Amino acid sequence: MKKMHGILLSVAAAAALSGIQMTSVVAQESFSPHVDADGSISLPEDFRINMVHLGSWFVPEGGASGFHDVYTEKASAEAYRETGMFPDGATLVKELRAHVSGSYTTGAGVGYATDLKQWFVMVKDSSNRFAANPVWGDGWGWALFTLDDPATNAATDYKADCLGCHTPAKDKDWLYTEAYPTLRTAN
Repeated sequence: MKKMHGILLSVAAAAALSGIQMTSVVAQESFSPHVDADGSISLPEDFRINMVHLGSWFVPEGGASGFHDVYTEKASAEAYRETGMFPDGATLVKELRAHVSGSYTTGAGVGYATDLKQWFVMVKDSSNRFAANPVWGDGWGWALFTLDDPATNAATDYKADCLGCHTPAKDKDWLYTEAYPTLRTAN
């Protein structure tokens, strides 16, 4: 009987431990399925199909030249429309593609997107969940994914790798939302 009691306690302890681990995993997934428990950000699979297209930027010259198409979850876009802010766990994906221009029946110098160049991902985090992780801060998780290794965040320090491009939009939660007509309730 004593042995059986010990086994039951062991099973109960293991179940409780598993429950805690499961709760932690569920809590993390409810934050964002694109972020693991350590704050590592992943590039969302099939985001072009599974997310809402917010809008596009076109940069004519330089290293970031090309089309920048931006996506987020439908629920995140709806929350933004209601509150004017993205909710915690909202994921924004910016896909950068090269471009070419040509003459078409619509006009001369018409540009269109071609080859992939890279992806940027931001995940909203107003709770500072990953303070020790150098790609998290200022209310966001920051990531850069390259064609060479789209499974690994190439950014190592958001302040050095990402923040410089977003500084002019600091007062707008670090985002340039003016090119995102989907976030406006009126066309």
